[in-house]
Amino acid sequence: MGFFQNDLSKSAAPGPKNVYTERKNPEKDAWHIAFFIENHLDYNSYPDQVATPEQVRFMVYTEEDERYYPCSDKMFESIMNRNNQDFVNEKYNAVLERILNVVDEQIEDENENNFLKSLIKIKFMHETRDTIMLPSRLEKRLLRIFINHSNISDPYLCEKAFRNYSAKNSIKSESYKKALNIIDPSYFKDIPDTISNIRKLADYLELKRLFTLSVENSLWTSAKSAGYSEEDFLKIFERKFTGNGAELLFDLLCKSNNDSGQDSRKKILWLIDEAGEAVVDLTIVQYLVKLGHKIILVFKEGPLFTKATFYDAIGDEALAEDLKGAYFIKDRHLGKNELIRIIRSDKDIMAISDGISENVNLLLTSTTFARFFKEVDFIISRGFDQKRRFFDTHFQFTQDIFNISAGENDSVNISYKPKHPLVIKFSYESLEKKAKTIINQMSESKKKGMTVIFYSGIIGSIPGKIKMAKKIMSVFIQHLRERFAMTFIINPSEYYETGMDADDLMYMWEIVQRSGLIDIWRFQSYDDIVEAFQIIGRKVPPEWVGKDATFSTGCTKEMKIATEVLEKHPEMQISGPSKEKFMRRNEYGVGKMYDQRLGDICNL
Repeated sequence: MGFFQNDLSKSAAPGPKNVYTERKNPEKDAWHIAFFIENHLDYNSYPDQVATPEQVRFMVYTEEDERYYPCSDKMFESIMNRNNQDFVNEKYNAVLERILNVVDEQIEDENENNFLKSLIKIKFMHETRDTIMLPSRLEKRLLRIFINHSNISDPYLCEKAFRNYSAKNSIKSESYKKALNIIDPSYFKDIPDTISNIRKLADYLELKRLFTLSVENSLWTSAKSAGYSEEDFLKIFERKFTGNGAELLFDLLCKSNNDSGQDSRKKILWLIDEAGEAVVDLTIVQYLVKLGHKIILVFKEGPLFTKATFYDAIGDEALAEDLKGAYFIKDRHLGKNELIRIIRSDKDIMAISDGISENVNLLLTSTTFARFFKEVDFIISRGFDQKRRFFDTHFQFTQDIFNISAGENDSVNISYKPKHPLVIKFSYESLEKKAKTIINQMSESKKKGMTVIFYSGIIGSIPGKIKMAKKIMSVFIQHLRERFAMTFIINPSEYYETGMDADDLMYMWEIVQRSGLIDIWRFQSYDDIVEAFQIIGRKVPPEWVGKDATFSTGCTKEMKIATEVLEKHPEMQISGPSKEKFMRRNEYGVGKMYDQRLGDICNL
């Protein structure tokens, strides 16, 4: 449409000079592990705080033996190689200055002011002594000290309210509304030939203007913005668009179903950044909803200077007005089934917390955030802080990432980072399609007079033994097929595909299991396992001795489903260990195929 100036030279961050590889240098390995431990980012050391590696892989595509770190490559290399102390110290000192400014701005009493500054400086010297601490983690710790010892729960609460109020007044003014609706005849040099193209052009124009407002800081930092004239807004609207993602993003947002014959409505994870800016973001989001998109808004969990928080979204009048009718999700550990139910509901705007009180840190985000990240179509991040996390790193992610920030020469910069080309994504629609295929096979078998047997057994419940679990299950089911006439036996291991995690598998199989087409639901017994090992000519390995379906987290869940199905279809038979024995397993570790407690035991 002629709106964009592509800047492909800045489309990708430079890769690290020396990508860290474990097991080559013991001293460096130790320093590497110490880096994660000291920053409280090591899952084995802090399992209640740090996401499992499986949950991180919902968001980050890592190569074999590669470990994700939540900082720029330059920062990681500087800390690991200990060869750029000036760069790290510069960032440390910027953090200290910022926190000390908070003290000066918030604390008038001289004694208390001096006490807090002294305490913060002592902690600063302690944390930076070994130059292993990430500046972002240092900042969080020092800010937390201030909050805990000043009893000021959110130091910038009033500042954020002012920003939101100022931005709200600016975009409610009559001059803004008039400017937004002005049509420049130059846009119609090439008149669209269809009504749908005219509509698309109108969407482009309005979104373009809204996006120019998204980087106009004066709207929320200056009270004068409430008095901006029509000409002031028209000047803002003249901003150019730069970056490699502008044209692609606008095409995705404005494309109608008629353009491709496919459903072009998108599920978008929108990472809210600054207060004030958030008001403009919500204006954009409301327009995107009119275009048919669903938006999941992500706010900070706790206070971080002038960043908008989940509490602000609920309690700030300026935000609450625009979020009226939005679905607020407070559960930090939302399950896949419930998440999909919410996405499919009539709620077009959802609001969640990312679970953290710092800039983007995918090692600490909530399970709910990680699952939404996995399920949406793409991510829109906002501002320079978020851009550094996604773009100043060689890591690629499981979703396409866009970033909207102020660009050079007063432009709007929209950057784009494509998801890793090897990412395998199983949307809930694709899982439902796979389930439907299996159901059709079951239905056809029953029409032929065959008995349908579903076999539930251990697949991933013994960590590290998935390959063997699939083998003994397949061997035993093949043995049953040779013995039983006119039976259709479902072997779940035959339907496993690379990239599937426990979330995907359980979602797909539950659809199959609740179809009402199962005649016999057989749960793996220890005798089945013994017989399978006899068939392959091996003694039962010690880790398999005494095991049966009751050891499996998945089978425990499936027994609960089987009991519910039995109430609706009493003709179905259940065989294997008794229902009462399915009590030991509790819940998957996120993304895992075994009980979380088993992983904890193995790490002892």
